[in-house]
Amino acid sequence: MPKTYPRPDLVIFDCDGVLVDSERVFNAVLAEDLTSRGLAMTTEVSLPTFAGLAMPEVAKKATEMGATLPETWIAEVYETAYATLRQGVPLIPGVMTVLHRLDAAGIPTCVVSNGSEEKMRITLGPHGLWDRFHPNALFSAHTMKVAKPDPGIFLAAAAHFDVEARQCVVIEDSATGARGAYRAGMQCFGYAAHDAGDLLVAEGAEVFHDMTDLPLRLGLD
Repeated sequence: MPKTYPRPDLVIFDCDGVLVDSERVFNAVLAEDLTSRGLAMTTEVSLPTFAGLAMPEVAKKATEMGATLPETWIAEVYETAYATLRQGVPLIPGVMTVLHRLDAAGIPTCVVSNGSEEKMRITLGPHGLWDRFHPNALFSAHTMKVAKPDPGIFLAAAAHFDVEARQCVVIEDSATGARGAYRAGMQCFGYAAHDAGDLLVAEGAEVFHDMTDLPLRLGLD
């Protein structure tokens, strides 16, 4: 018999790579910048190295790897990245259908991201998702001063909706986010669009590869 899943009381979405297909665009900017600062980097290497990390952690890791970064580096990278992202990034295929299904079922949703609110406004805004989630259902590590994999940002979202952690489901595409969900005591479904998702599995996530498969895991089918 097919596996059955209970309906959660809250579904928590990551932003980049889960709602909008922005990870590759941002990491292309990041790779080019780091290469200019002494750390030879490609987009293909940047993605698994930095995906899901808050920018202070990206800066720390890049420095440890050999980059020479100024104190203003994060602001400089964001300025370049924002200009690129403003050209537009697509939604992850099928994610709007998932959101509509959750709305119809009366299950609340929110966004928990290590990205800045400004970055999310740029990427989510053209698709109507910024207005959907901001300000009461959007939790940014930059604003809250706590970042994945610290479970605190997930637990803050659950507390805001007055939902217990074990009744939440997290949708992530990075090992960092999956680790944070696990530490928060939340079920995590890992979206792996381009690989087998081994890094997600290692952090306790149940992997899926197509958003059309998500409603079943959310108890909607």
